[in-house]
Amino acid sequence: MRVSELALKAQVTAETVRHYTRRGLIRAQRDPNNGYQLYDDLALQRLHFIRQAGELGFSLNQIEEIFEQSDSGDSPCPMVRDLLQKKVPETQLKIAQLQKHLATMENALAAWDDMPDGTPNGHSICCLIEEWQEKNTDRE
Repeated sequence: MRVSELALKAQVTAETVRHYTRRGLIRAQRDPNNGYQLYDDLALQRLHFIRQAGELGFSLNQIEEIFEQSDSGDSPCPMVRDLLQKKVPETQLKIAQLQKHLATMENALAAWDDMPDGTPNGHSICCLIEEWQEKNTDRE
């Protein structure tokens, strides 16, 4: 398969295929007749794996480590399990931080309901943010 064919089958862009090839996550053979990169079914399998691992939160560096273990004949499954066990609490923390951030944003919008839009006067940039911050600081 050429780059475009592989990209279509894997539902990624051709640039994604090229990027993963440069990183060594997938491999291609050069067609001696025209110099095109040709990919086999293993490249397609690896692309599907990269997408699935990415959906689970694995980075490309971690996926590279998984491939290295697998390619050397060792099972990467224990490492995958350990990595994901560490990712769950990290993700829970991120969710909590995002929920706090969302609450802050919602509080700002609620506070701004009663505030008029201001005009920059050389002393202020946007009264909504500046006055909300002052009100918010007073509450702490």
